[in-house]
Amino acid sequence: MTGRAEPGFEPIAIVGRGCVLPGALDPEQFWNNLASGRVDLDAVRPEDWRLPPDALGAGATAGLVRGFPEVFDPEDFAAGTGEVAAYDPALQWVLHAGRAALREAGDRARPARTGLVLGNLGYPSRGLAAYAERIWLADYPELLSALPEGPGGADPRARFCSGLWAHTAANALGLEGGSLALDAACASALYAIKIACDRLHDDTADLMLAGAVSGCDGLIINAGFEALGALSPSGRSRPFHRGADGLIPAEGAALLAFMRLRDAVAAHVPVLGVVRGIGLSNDGRTGGFLAPAEDGQIRAMRQAYRLAGFGPETVELLECHATGTPVGDAVEARSTARYFGGRPEPLPVGSAKGNIGHLLTASGAAGLLKLLAAIHHGTFPSTPGAVDPIDELRDGPLRLLQANEPWSGSRRRAAISAFGFGGNNAHLVLEAFDGRPSFSVAVPGFAAPAEVAIDAIGARIGDVGADGLRDAVLSGQAPGAAPDTIEVALDGLRYPPRDLGETLGQQILVLEAAREAARGILLPPRSTAVLIGMGCDPEIARAHARRRIEAAGQVGDEFSPPLTAARVLGAMANIAANRISGQLGLSGPGFAVSAEQASGIAALQLATRALRAGEIDAALVGAVDLSDEPVHRAAVTRVGLTAEPADAAVVLVLKRRDDARRDGDPIFAMIDRETPAGGAAERFPTGLFGTPHAAAGLLEVAVAALALRHRARPRAGQPAQPHLGATTADVVTRVLGAPPVLTRLRAADAAPWAPAPLPRLHVYSGANRSEVLTAASSGVESDTGPARLALLARDPAELAGRLDGARAWLGGEGLRPSGAAFRETPIGGETAFVYTQGSSFYPRMGADLALAFAPL
Repeated sequence: MTGRAEPGFEPIAIVGRGCVLPGALDPEQFWNNLASGRVDLDAVRPEDWRLPPDALGAGATAGLVRGFPEVFDPEDFAAGTGEVAAYDPALQWVLHAGRAALREAGDRARPARTGLVLGNLGYPSRGLAAYAERIWLADYPELLSALPEGPGGADPRARFCSGLWAHTAANALGLEGGSLALDAACASALYAIKIACDRLHDDTADLMLAGAVSGCDGLIINAGFEALGALSPSGRSRPFHRGADGLIPAEGAALLAFMRLRDAVAAHVPVLGVVRGIGLSNDGRTGGFLAPAEDGQIRAMRQAYRLAGFGPETVELLECHATGTPVGDAVEARSTARYFGGRPEPLPVGSAKGNIGHLLTASGAAGLLKLLAAIHHGTFPSTPGAVDPIDELRDGPLRLLQANEPWSGSRRRAAISAFGFGGNNAHLVLEAFDGRPSFSVAVPGFAAPAEVAIDAIGARIGDVGADGLRDAVLSGQAPGAAPDTIEVALDGLRYPPRDLGETLGQQILVLEAAREAARGILLPPRSTAVLIGMGCDPEIARAHARRRIEAAGQVGDEFSPPLTAARVLGAMANIAANRISGQLGLSGPGFAVSAEQASGIAALQLATRALRAGEIDAALVGAVDLSDEPVHRAAVTRVGLTAEPADAAVVLVLKRRDDARRDGDPIFAMIDRETPAGGAAERFPTGLFGTPHAAAGLLEVAVAALALRHRARPRAGQPAQPHLGATTADVVTRVLGAPPVLTRLRAADAAPWAPAPLPRLHVYSGANRSEVLTAASSGVESDTGPARLALLARDPAELAGRLDGARAWLGGEGLRPSGAAFRETPIGGETAFVYTQGSSFYPRMGADLALAFAPL
């Protein structure tokens, strides 16, 4: 809980809808299908997943979009007809749904005041999976020719199917008010709507599109749920059914248009429904990535009604998450019954997943369309197959709708829950518009906007952490190349190392950066958010490329190891944030943000806004990308990006300035509330450490914060210049598919920098390891014994620390500390340094060797 007055929730009007869903290409058809009890789950054809004939065996079931091209008109968008027609099918769904929502809103969008927030699973799209296969198999034309071609052929834009989809949709729809994508797993649509409402509450937009798309490569999704044991072997989606055996994945998109209610009334825009409150939470450590937690779900519900200003007893219909998994449905039934208990009559509940399967990121948006139609038609819609409910729904405060019923209540107030893998929870309260222009909701203002401070920095760049990043900024010397493996500190680690061994490097790298940033910082468990900027890693598609290769009659063993549950979780973008929340015991909102190079900047903006609004008390804002890999390199070359790809993770800890002072935290820099285009702010050099695509913007913010903290001006390849007058810094992040983003920092606490003493080599020797440690403990240096320990240190304090680390390492109780080397016996033979030719020379080349081995 925060110590500040929590604001109320100004009512937000829903004024437009659009969708592409299984069996429905518009909201009216979707409602007709629901009202008639229709189930739109189809047998998957091999060509749907780019598999050869007969490769599916008995086949699979999914909620698939059929017949969409017949209704899609590329000329209906601001972008060129040919360009739009070449987009990935799922991106075309987004455009169709967005255009329909804008039309229903009366095409009132003013470009500069209209934005888009898109829920989008951080998994490879059809196009990215096909593009990655082309790169990986370029030297094996016989294998490549055996694989069916994906949509878009060899379009390099497919690499950027995370944030670029949001930017591209906004551009095609003529929206200029900002765009981003997010991944909060199956709660993504409601998270996107919360952010859209924030923009309207803050008066930074007048109209917002928000919702989600579920359009990943179907084979990847199906195989992932199968590995997790969550896929229905019977091929049926039966929410809350006693015999339910798992979920059925579905694809599609749904977007809604939102305005402030007072503005919609003033402009005579028809109001389809009114959002009264949205609550978000995270399970933290209480559940597990696959096992939902009742308390986490209840926290989201409680927050929604606290903001709305009324209680859950006034709700007349609830659209549940209810995916058809026995554990998930039972937990949701218990948490909902606990929170909605004490009613005179049971609360009617249902789930659209019985009709169309589980739309993953878009499920919340589809459920919201269902509630809007139910309000309009005055009907409680049934859930197909709800004839034998689970025990948790028998004789309790919840009643599963088994047939359509008239909605007799006069208020017509409803709610929807969405819960995702990893612990993402969301609950939204909705009601009919009664014709009144406003509701009596207190929205207290604050005396002055809170100032937000950067309290700590964690990093993994090349072969260094945060201290190494600081030294690199001040010395002008880039870190060494990133190692092939990532070292994880076992002390305090809350995840099995074996599972981490199957996790993508992005998750592990940002986890270690977050652990470093949070060290020694007080973080309120329930009011600390974790937002991670990142994009989809092409490596996710490897296991599924292997399956396509094998289906084509080839051998794929060396291409990818088999898929496991740990590998599936280790590839989910939202898990990158949730893994940090679980490690640190945090239960504030946590999710992934995608805006290409500005992914970390977008996360920074969201966290800063939440801190200023009093919604949270602290935030870990991170960004990560392992972009130095073949698929990304091929794509950036084709789309005209010239920056050198790099691998990096960076995490900042944010607090309000007064809270940071109270907690005794150092303050590296302040984040300016306003970022004007002009002014005399310092513009520091960018690209000092390459371009780790999704982490590029936030890395530059960290560099600028370090420079302000140490009152220095960084210079590429040279030591930084002391700059005692440094007070502001501008970071300009150029973004693929969107305008540049400016972030302005102000100086705060100073730690003026002077060139650090040069490191000195300390050598301790003896007949064996024990004698070497004895000599080191006594401070007796020599290089005469066969066994030798070498430590590199700048001063006695650093030497003592490295000696402690070396003792633990040589004793088998720790990892090798940096700046340490040991051998039992000398290296035989001769050593030579070879410089190939004049073109490899650069200023100060070999200076570190000359200083370290001055006697030579």
